[in-house]
Amino acid sequence: MHAVVSGHRLPYISGRTGNLTARRSKRANTTVRMAFREDGPTVAVVGVTGAVGQEFLQVLSDRDFPYRSIRMLASRRSAGRHLSFENREYTIEELSPESFDGVDVALFSAGGSVSREFGPVAAERGAVVVDNSSAFRMDPGVPLVIPEVNPDAMKHIRLEGRSKGAIIANPNCSTIICLMAATPLHRRAKVVRMVVSTYQAASGAGAAAMEELELQTREVLDGKRPTCKIFKQQYAFNLFSHNAPVLSNGYNEEEMKLVKETRKIWNDEDVKVTATCIRVPVMRAHAESVNLQFENPLDEDTAREILKGAPGVVVIDDRGANRFPTPLEVSNKDDVAVGRVRQDVSQDGNHGLDIFVCGDQIRKGAALNAVQIAEMLL
Repeated sequence: MHAVVSGHRLPYISGRTGNLTARRSKRANTTVRMAFREDGPTVAVVGVTGAVGQEFLQVLSDRDFPYRSIRMLASRRSAGRHLSFENREYTIEELSPESFDGVDVALFSAGGSVSREFGPVAAERGAVVVDNSSAFRMDPGVPLVIPEVNPDAMKHIRLEGRSKGAIIANPNCSTIICLMAATPLHRRAKVVRMVVSTYQAASGAGAAAMEELELQTREVLDGKRPTCKIFKQQYAFNLFSHNAPVLSNGYNEEEMKLVKETRKIWNDEDVKVTATCIRVPVMRAHAESVNLQFENPLDEDTAREILKGAPGVVVIDDRGANRFPTPLEVSNKDDVAVGRVRQDVSQDGNHGLDIFVCGDQIRKGAALNAVQIAEMLL
């Protein structure tokens, strides 16, 4: 029987203050700890009023990211509003090309169309853009980075001494959460085929979807017809195929992101990946069932030890208590949780494993990963 809960990291502590304490002590040896500094970079947050934009600010604060000044940027309808960050009042500015004059790091989470229009503009004006949309992910000239997985992809980009800007792409949230767990095993035994089934939270569709899920839940419990504005069907007490457009091959765009992004991040066009992405009535953390087929044998005990030592991963795998990762347990947490580690009985010779992965979609699946990329620039 295996009962590994926290691996080599501190166990999760309930409550936001406790969580922050645990996160800070875990990363104390690796994270820049300076916050406001006169010689720090100038940072711009694009899409600051959205769910990920707000999480950008939370992560910057939590990780004491060094900055000289911060520009809060959003659409015209949000311009002029006031926003408090680290005991300072800021006025949200309307996004324009001039917004990036003098900016060193620009964190983008305002949608693909905004990124395609303003990302190159920001880079031309000298900023290093970390973009959370899908606009540049598959551009061969743009690094697609998970810091714990493929940091070398952006080793040629730095803030100090740069003569021009650049764009770095944040992978899709489901890709990040999956590869945080799959990559350490891939490094040991080489994944030749991966089958992923996702259970994706409302947060992946933004703050409005989270609000609609809460509203629908109240409406259904009160016997009312649910309000369906963000999604075309009832979300509360239901699940359905991910709402991304379905392509001619029958896969939707979310599923193909997992396929294509995995190949780019692993730099392996031969790895076989297939995915089924499902939207479930969970507020803000994704879960994924991942089946792995390896070129070389890998037993479950060795896999569990590899995962316990992997950065940004916590193992929750207590068979006796039937305790495994849940979306609630990882919400507002930095680490991706892995459990249900077991040999795939359909494959011979320890060439297959099944794992279950949960990660906070807004945090590691978006804002945290982007800020970690920015930290690597310093």
